[in-house]
Formats: sequence, structure tokens, C-alpha cells
Amino acid sequence: MTIQESEAEVAFRAGREWFKSAVVYQIYPRSFADSDGDGIGDLRGIIGRLDYLQKLGVDVVWLSPVYRSPQDDNGYDISDYRDIDPVFGDLETLDELLDGLHAHGMKLVMDLVVNHTSDEHPWFVESRSGKDNPKRDWYWWRPPRDGAETGTPGAEPNNWGSAFSGPAWEYDDASGEYYLHLFSRKQPDLNWENPDVRAAIYDMMNWWLDRGVDGFRMDVINFISKEESLPDGHRADGMLYGDGGPHYICGPRIHEFLQEMHQEVFAGRDKDLLTVGEMPGVTVEDAALFTDPGRREVDMVFQFEHVALDQEDGNKWRPKKLLLTDLKKSLGRWQEALAEHGWNSLYWGNHDQARAVSRFGDDGHYRELSAKMLAAILHLHRGTPYVYQGEELGMTNMAFGAISDYRDIEVLNHHREATTHMGHTDAEVLAALAPLNRDNARTPVQWNASRNAGFTTGAPWIAVNPNANAINAAAQVDDPQSVFSFYRQVIALRHADPVVAYGDFTMLLPDDEHVYAFRRSLPDAEMLVLGNFSGAEQPASVEGSWGGAEQVLGNYPPEVGLKLRPWEVKVFRRSL
Repeated sequence: MTIQESEAEVAFRAGREWFKSAVVYQIYPRSFADSDGDGIGDLRGIIGRLDYLQKLGVDVVWLSPVYRSPQDDNGYDISDYRDIDPVFGDLETLDELLDGLHAHGMKLVMDLVVNHTSDEHPWFVESRSGKDNPKRDWYWWRPPRDGAETGTPGAEPNNWGSAFSGPAWEYDDASGEYYLHLFSRKQPDLNWENPDVRAAIYDMMNWWLDRGVDGFRMDVINFISKEESLPDGHRADGMLYGDGGPHYICGPRIHEFLQEMHQEVFAGRDKDLLTVGEMPGVTVEDAALFTDPGRREVDMVFQFEHVALDQEDGNKWRPKKLLLTDLKKSLGRWQEALAEHGWNSLYWGNHDQARAVSRFGDDGHYRELSAKMLAAILHLHRGTPYVYQGEELGMTNMAFGAISDYRDIEVLNHHREATTHMGHTDAEVLAALAPLNRDNARTPVQWNASRNAGFTTGAPWIAVNPNANAINAAAQVDDPQSVFSFYRQVIALRHADPVVAYGDFTMLLPDDEHVYAFRRSLPDAEMLVLGNFSGAEQPASVEGSWGGAEQVLGNYPPEVGLKLRPWEVKVFRRSL
């Protein structure tokens, strides 16, 4: 936005930048709605809830993977990119869902996982069949380390650790070589250095766009370019493995690959599409390049800086207290860095993060108020907001008991490694797992107060949160004071007011430990947003007079002044 632009001029631009005033809703299909009683959510269940999504007011649905998969990592291990796993439905049902979303005025973004495949994908089956197979080089195969005994611990080609615990290499007895897997051993990494790999992926992406989908959220897409020498990473004290991240996070050819992808898949299409790159470890400087429209790479990135602030050294199994000043510093830095030539993705939670209200708010006495406050603070930043299923209801973390209650491969692997190799007790590991584990976000959506929260008539694949009796959609959709209704208000404000979508962002009170305050502004209007991140009254001592401004949003009955009640949010707007 330039300083000369008025609200009218900004609105004129909106047609070409539709996603800047849009809101995305993420569906994790396994846990959304089950139509056939097998305990696992499916496409037909989503189709049955389209009116709900339309009432919420979202513009785009991001669908976590529903491709054919052995489900080692709940669908992020894909064995066929052009088919639907029977547990979710079939291609015809996917087409029906796509048509239904379009008829309800919403777009469909598919989750795209192309850093790796399943080890059951035909590409890898061929690659594994022999060193002379034409697809051998479609994955990263390496012999053991020089001088090491093949297949023994320490013989791996380098010292990298997997994100899911253990080494990042799996030994293949038939060939005497190892293949790289940055995640599960059943998720071998594709070798993007091979042009045939890239061509096959682009062809698949075009197939989906031709089928009618509206874009892709690209899983760990900044991992696809790796230093070809695959050197050892630094191994910190007390760690079992080296950190390979510097050698594959935003690797040497990443911008080249994304620009090639844009040219081969998206260029020349006249449909409004969305490309979102999930990029762990991305810097603001890199993100400004990735999202600069002139470079034609992606529309926005998911970054993880703000969701690592409550962890010691980025280790989610060592949680620590989040300081609001750190959160403001982080989010404010991203707002500033992408102000001119980029765009932010805004989120508190997703399928990989704990529940927002439990993590950033107060999921006890002030659950509803803090859930509303968090919604307003997030959505009124500059960027495209994402709502993770159930967040609009104020769903909370789950109190899991024994390790047998968990389903996430990341949790199960860490528990095994920590109790077997790192000397921790079961009780210690379970306590460390509780706040930030991914299964917190994967309990079924709470539709009503009936058995299994209306999610399924069968036995759910993961336990339903017991608080579903009090926290559920049926109790909220027609209640004007509910968390759901507040989300509707926030989403409607983004749709209606160009200041929200296009205004400049200015962080206020950066050193205040309790109040999150910022200003959004266009030349002819501005907005003040105040949020209290505490259970006590707080003053909001912002400069300037807002006495004549209209309060356009709040989670309490309006009260004159800028003083904030516990977990209160106030939003003021005035014309200039």
C-alpha cells in the first residue's frame, strides 16, 4: 500500500489480491466429522457441515491430506497423489465436496506433501528395487560412512536426526545403502535435484488444478533443496544427533525450484488460486523473497517463530512460560518485514500445534473471553488469518493419561527414545508432553453434547475431550454471545473494512507485559486494537486521543475508556 491510496483505491485492488481479505479454515479430516461410523472423519462428513462453514463466514477450506496413504503420519505419508484414501472416501466424493464448497462460495486448498512420499509409493518401490533402477536417483540414497560397519549405529551417511526422533537414515539390507528421511522412516525424502522428479510433481499439481481445486498448502516446502554433499550437522551437548537444518532449510536451489514450480503449474491460469508455503526455520529476510509477488514463488508462508517462544531452545518437550513482550517482538518483526513486498499467514494453531486458548489464553475461568480476545488480536493483524477446526468454539487441550492414549507418531517415538536412551522416567516424559503435543489439536471436533460429541456413532480413533458436554457447536451457533458468534463478527470485519486487510501496521506498547496494542491505518481511516493477556484489569496507555472513536468490536459490554478488564479486547475505528 502506498501513502496516496484511499479506501476506494484499496478496494479496487482487492479483486486481484482476494486472499488479503480472506479467511482460511483448516480441516484435519480424521477428526472433523465421521459419516459412516468407523470412528474416522471423512469427506462425506465434511460435506454435511458445509452450511456450518458458510455460516462462520470463511472463504477458503484447507484440507489436510486425504490422498491414498498407509497413514503412518496420518496421511502426510502419501502413496498415491492422484487417489483418495478409502478411509476418507473416493475421488467422486472429493469432486462432490469441491462442488459443494464452490456452491457455498468457498475455495478448496489441498495439502501438498512433496518433500517426501510414503515408502509404499510406487516411485519409492521402484527406487528401492535396485541400484540400477531408473528411479533410484528419485530419492536420497547413500552408502555407509567410510570405515563404519554397514547397518550398525553410527554407520549412517551423516549424523542428522529425524524430526520424529532417531536418525534421519534408514538402512536397506538389500542394497547395503541408506535412504534419507527427515521425518518418519516410512517417509523417504524425494531428490529434487533430479529434473524428472520435479516434472512428475508439476504434472500431478496441474492434474489437481485442472480438476478444480483452488491451490495448495505446501508441507515443509523449504526443505526440498538440500546441499548435495549432505554434510554432518552440529551436535549440541546432550543431543543424540546432529542438526542437519542448516543444510536443508531454505537450501541452495529453493528459490529456483519454487519459481520453476510457478512457471510450470500456476503461470497463465486466470483462476484465483492460493499458494501457501509451510516453512519451518524460515527467516523474515527469506520470507520477504518467497512472498514478493514480483518473484512469483508463493503467496504467503507459514513461519514458526512465534510458536517456539514457549519452548527452551525450540525444543517443544521443554516448555517454558511465554512472555507477551517476546510474542509482540516476534509478530511485530514479521509485520514490519513483509510490509512492502510480502504477505503474512496469521495463525495461533493448526494440526501440529496445541490448542490456542490453552496455550496463549486461559482455558479455565476465562476460556470464552480469552478465546475471543485471541481471535480479534490475530485476525486484525496484516495478513491472511487461519482458523483451525474447533478454534472457533474455544476447544481446549486434552488431558491425556498414559502413553497408550496418544496416537501421534512424533509423541510415541519421543517417548520411546526418551525413556529408553535418554534416562527419563515415564512420568517425566508424560509431563513434558502434555502442554504442546500435537494430539491436543487432533481430538474430534465437538459438534454437540451427545455420545462422542456427535463426531461419530462408532468408536473414535482418538478420544473425545470430556468437556464436549459444555463446549460444542450446537450450543454456540445460535448464541449471539458465543465464541463462534464472535469469530463470525471478526471475520465479517475483515471482509467489510479495508483497514483490516490493507492498512499499515504499527505496534504500540512493545514493553507492556500484559497489553497487546497496535494500530492499523489507511490515509482516511485508522483502527486501534487493544487486548489484555491477563486475568487482571490493565490500563492501556496509548498515545493520542481515541475518545471520539467508535468501538466496533469487543468481548465485553462496551465501557468508556481504554482500561481493559480481564482478557478483554477493544477495537476502535475512526475516520481521518
